[in-house]
Amino acid sequence: MVEKATPNDAQGNSDHGEMVLAYRHDAHKLNGHPHDNAPETFAGVPVNQPVPHGADGDASALSRPSAKPKQTVKNHETLYRLSLIEGKSRYEPERFTRNSVERSVRALLTENDPETMHQSWLESDVVSAFNESVYYPYTSLKYHTLLVAALLDNYRDGHAFADLRLVVDSAGKVVPHRTIYASADFALRIDENSEGRPSARLGKRPWRSWASTWNRLSAHPLDVAHEKYDMVLDANLRRIGAWSTALQYIEDFQEAFER
Repeated sequence: MVEKATPNDAQGNSDHGEMVLAYRHDAHKLNGHPHDNAPETFAGVPVNQPVPHGADGDASALSRPSAKPKQTVKNHETLYRLSLIEGKSRYEPERFTRNSVERSVRALLTENDPETMHQSWLESDVVSAFNESVYYPYTSLKYHTLLVAALLDNYRDGHAFADLRLVVDSAGKVVPHRTIYASADFALRIDENSEGRPSARLGKRPWRSWASTWNRLSAHPLDVAHEKYDMVLDANLRRIGAWSTALQYIEDFQEAFER
């Protein structure tokens, strides 16, 4: 049973349309359309629209450099993500058929309730197969989108980036829009208030600071003293800079070793 928590500063009767934008803003990356020629609708709903409050740009800065992108992996120019564990494309034709991907993407993008969209993105394995940028194929579109939503929800409540923290929650706790990773072992969210949970500040500005932030957590959710797999996972998380890459690595690691 998933416990749904409410952010400290409730949204009240404010328009949820902005949050829906966050989950639909990169629809073009799921079908290979370039940003400049991205369609404005998909299955009758608006997609590929700008996200307010600069949340998309800040989330991008958490995972990739701001300069003109350059290809970082030779002979890999597709929208499918490379796995840090295997070094191979996460697109598996036998697992992700064209019809199954289209059904999943349609369900994700045509949902109108933002909290349902958030939960669906957290649980989706299909969007895990796509990268955030073809130039940085180890990044993850899934976790970029969740980062955009978390930042946007915080910004809408008046919090600045420098106010925000990475917070470790217990398994089963999902804060709408602010939880950026959830598993059977623990959850992670971005929030202004840690509510007494282990946490670390993100810093003054958005940059590829995952390793730095993870290292500064007041307590970690992995049992590195007794579990060898946790030790390996933790050691690698202390080396990864890009946020979407690191979050996706946790998911891949848990799946690969059935954690």
